[in-house]
Amino acid sequence: MASHRKSRPTGARVAGIRTPALATAALTSVALLSQTANAAPSTDDKPSLEEVEKKVDDLYRQAESATEKYNAAKEKTAKQRKRVDTLLDDVAQRTQKLNEAREELGTYAAAQYRTGASVPDTATFLLADSPQDYFDQTQLMGRLTNRQKDAVDEYFTEQSATMQKRQEATESLATLTESQSDLQTAKTTVQKKLADARELLSELTAEEKARLAAIEKKKQEEAERKAAELAQQQAEEQRRQEAAQQEQESAGGGSSAGAGNESGSDTSVSDSSYAPKAEKALAFARAQIGKPYVWGATGPESYDCSGLTQAAWKAAGVSLPRTTYDQVNAGTTVSIAAARPGDLIFFYDDVTHVGLYIGNGMMIHAPKPGTYVREESVYYDGESSIHSVVRPA
Repeated sequence: MASHRKSRPTGARVAGIRTPALATAALTSVALLSQTANAAPSTDDKPSLEEVEKKVDDLYRQAESATEKYNAAKEKTAKQRKRVDTLLDDVAQRTQKLNEAREELGTYAAAQYRTGASVPDTATFLLADSPQDYFDQTQLMGRLTNRQKDAVDEYFTEQSATMQKRQEATESLATLTESQSDLQTAKTTVQKKLADARELLSELTAEEKARLAAIEKKKQEEAERKAAELAQQQAEEQRRQEAAQQEQESAGGGSSAGAGNESGSDTSVSDSSYAPKAEKALAFARAQIGKPYVWGATGPESYDCSGLTQAAWKAAGVSLPRTTYDQVNAGTTVSIAAARPGDLIFFYDDVTHVGLYIGNGMMIHAPKPGTYVREESVYYDGESSIHSVVRPA
């Protein structure tokens, strides 16, 4: 190794200067040799801590996405099962009526037989496939009373309706089976993603877990700093709007809270109509802090993200859909700068997470498996993760 320290490359110079390409190559070679000498063979393929963290976060994201698909499939399955039950009950009742109508027709046929009516005509009457078959047999129909004709009409009307309901029930059963399959697929996906995340974390050493916690803490500190900036921005905007309103009132223009508002804040909705509902939703959400995140849960002992927001606004008398995909369309979209307490904050391009804004850049949400309902910065996963803000009432 000493001979390497003494020798210096001399053949790659131009006007006394080493060419940058060869200099870079030499430095790279030294770095690689140093890394090779110091690296343990057993850790050559081991991912870095940052890679592990990203992979775990991605798995949790995928699990949450699968959870929302599970929620949608579960809701669809429940509705479809209810429809199938209703249709089957209807078919059963109609079948009973059909049997009663058939028995009545049999009574008429027996009466015809006793009074000397043609047996073949009666048999044909009972075995015909459609009402038209009866009406074509004018000789037989001529011998039927009006009451008998009404019984025939009722029978075939009921038969047609029963067959239609049976067809609807068959189709609904097929849809139910499909929904149940989607439900199972989503459930399996969630379980697989969570198992993969747990496996990755279990392979970390105590030192790596400590470093990972430090990285997470740093992210939280940055998120809180961004939340403070947002709170200041919102406070300044609020003061600006109040000053503008006072100036307008002083000029005799009256109160026009929604005029000239380009920030997206819904000042046309007064505190008297929105704030009381929002306060009830927030009071409910605060009471759930500390309860565990459980995928697919809607309370009262545990929640997933959309289950929490749905339950919170239900406590305020506002009905929200079950999934984030539908909740994002259940209100008025506003800007993050115009967010007010009670608004829903949605995350990621696929809209798979939601929290309840409480003001000052903070929200209450059910973050992910293994965590609990908590207050956290809306920037908990970076500014770019925020998808939209929706005012539900």
